[in-house]
Amino acid sequence: MKSLQLQVVKNDRLYMKVAEQLRGLIENDTIKPGERFPSERELAEQLGVSRPTVREAMIALEMTGVIEIRSGSGIYALESKPINSLTLDDTGIGPFEILEIRQLIESEACALAASRITSAELDELRQAVRDMEEEEKRPDASEKADQRFHEIIARSCQNSAIESVVSWLWKLRNESMLSTSFLERIRSEGIHPSISEHQAILTALEQRDPIAARNSMKKHIESATENAARHFQK
Repeated sequence: MKSLQLQVVKNDRLYMKVAEQLRGLIENDTIKPGERFPSERELAEQLGVSRPTVREAMIALEMTGVIEIRSGSGIYALESKPINSLTLDDTGIGPFEILEIRQLIESEACALAASRITSAELDELRQAVRDMEEEEKRPDASEKADQRFHEIIARSCQNSAIESVVSWLWKLRNESMLSTSFLERIRSEGIHPSISEHQAILTALEQRDPIAARNSMKKHIESATENAARHFQK
């Protein structure tokens, strides 16, 4: 493995700090144009950050044209643009950070909802699943039904704090250039919300089973995270 001169990162918005360090490796020719970066695991270990943070740094670099993520091959430094002409701006909260906090909050919210959800709200969820099925038939699927599904569950907890937090997390995702650009990219690669996973969540709520509801939501968001990570797999 190539020995890289990297500093352990300790700061807020870690992925931006990581991206700056990785771009610096190209600027000083430590990694030359056309050369492949070390693995995600190796970079995470050397930088002292999580693998999701490395992924989000790579998304930012890909968006600015510094690197290319080649399916089935790896992540490569680009030679098509002069690096010093590029700016790396703060482009919002990364998708993997948002998925991580959603898993923590929405799994427990779903368990609570199982004991409090109303028949009318279950009907709303059934309609949201039907709308998701229709959206996925269109090439420009908006995922509005997906968001509505999760917000209905948050509302059914009958806790305004939970409802506000879940809505805020979706707002973070929708307003983040990093997250929305990455979402568009993985959708073009064939990664879409799983109808069957949403149906499993609905079934658990219909049965008013808190354990099954928690596990179904947890499995759904874990699966979304794993599917998104496929963008980086060699």
